[in-house]
Amino acid sequence: MMQKIRIGSRASFLALAQTKSISKQLEAIFPEILWEIIPVKTEGDISSQVPLAEIGGEGVFVKQLEHLLLKGEIDMAVHSMKDLPSSLPEGLEIAAVPQRVNPCDVLVSCQGVHLDDLPFQAVIGTGSLRRKAQILYHRKDFEIKGIRGNIDTRIKKLKPGEIDAIVLAYAGLYRLGMKDKISYILPHEICLPAVGQGALCLQARAGDSKLIQKLQTLHHQESSWSINAERSFLKRLGGGCHVPIAALAEIKNQQLHLRGLVAHREGEKIIRSYVLGDPQQAEDMGKQLADQLLLSGAEQLLKE
Repeated sequence: MMQKIRIGSRASFLALAQTKSISKQLEAIFPEILWEIIPVKTEGDISSQVPLAEIGGEGVFVKQLEHLLLKGEIDMAVHSMKDLPSSLPEGLEIAAVPQRVNPCDVLVSCQGVHLDDLPFQAVIGTGSLRRKAQILYHRKDFEIKGIRGNIDTRIKKLKPGEIDAIVLAYAGLYRLGMKDKISYILPHEICLPAVGQGALCLQARAGDSKLIQKLQTLHHQESSWSINAERSFLKRLGGGCHVPIAALAEIKNQQLHLRGLVAHREGEKIIRSYVLGDPQQAEDMGKQLADQLLLSGAEQLLKE
């Protein structure tokens, strides 16, 4: 009888596309195993019209999957790394981090124009406080309108004079084969990404060594170092969906470059910092960067 491994996934179109990609890779390596995808509606999916900060923010897309994993109703879960809280429940671990794709944010606009070509007081749609704060810091005249829902739903809301542009993650459009919708890739100087953006997490029960060994075949060490640095940074700051926090770690010439920021919710102020070091010290670098920001005044923004 063929062994079956049950993969839990959010039931959204993007999440299922991501999970199918992972299952196909695993199937190619372990064809003797049936990799079955179990779609799960999470709290964040059910409350798709409510701002994330109002329904608890951190963990709303992963808690249900983690609960099923701990109960043994699924064997592993595939998450978007940016949805994963900085602390994991006891009994679960990150088994593998596949290679990250471009973590940038992008603009999708009605006329296909760049950010600075949008008209005065243009309306930009996003449900992210992080994106809102950075875009308003760049141009105070923009009006930010909160929108949620899957990518197709958000793109359909584009209408000149109502919503002139929306901001999305490059990774989502790439994974859905919708790169042609991108009007402009936002530079990191304008919009630094969310912690873990563009990366996936393969989560398993701690101690499930046989499955973890299999999942490790998809592990990408450089992506993992980068994610560890960013998640350590976020954990030290103690922020979630309620505070505009951004970070990006990149490995260049065998050095880990980590930049991060904390912003005022309305974009009135942004505090940035940067560290450079050994990728194997990724977690310590994340803490170091957070401490630098706290000393530079980020603590007050976090309190506000």
